[in-house]
Amino acid sequence: MNEIQRPATIGHVVAQRVVAAAVAAAEDLDVRACVAVVDSSAHLLAFVRMDGAPLLSQQMAENKAYTVAAFNGVPTHEWWERIADDPALVHGLPQTERMVLFAGGVPITHRRRMVGAVGVSGGSAEQDRTIAEAASCAAPAAGSGR
Repeated sequence: MNEIQRPATIGHVVAQRVVAAAVAAAEDLDVRACVAVVDSSAHLLAFVRMDGAPLLSQQMAENKAYTVAAFNGVPTHEWWERIADDPALVHGLPQTERMVLFAGGVPITHRRRMVGAVGVSGGSAEQDRTIAEAASCAAPAAGSGR
């Protein structure tokens, strides 16, 4: 086993492509959103606040992307179902700094591995999810298993 590992991750060029795809998807839905893209270690690579997007959406978009990367690719929309039947988690997990439990954060994958994440905030939870999913597909071979 290698003692030193190099994680698979995206760079700024892919991150900018993901942001552009998110903006296009948001415009199609007539949503003014903030979009954040992080690498596999949850470091911010790209961000945009569309004209008219709510100010608080900036932090929410960044936290959605962070949540996905910090939990190895679990989309934010899956969290509530995972914790709904456990009162300790329902009350405790939302207190975790930067943790987001609703839609709008999805992984960017390559060869079935999470290589980054995108977070979107500004519309409804479902609009944010739709935009984020469209954006994640802009990464080369995203989700294709290539």
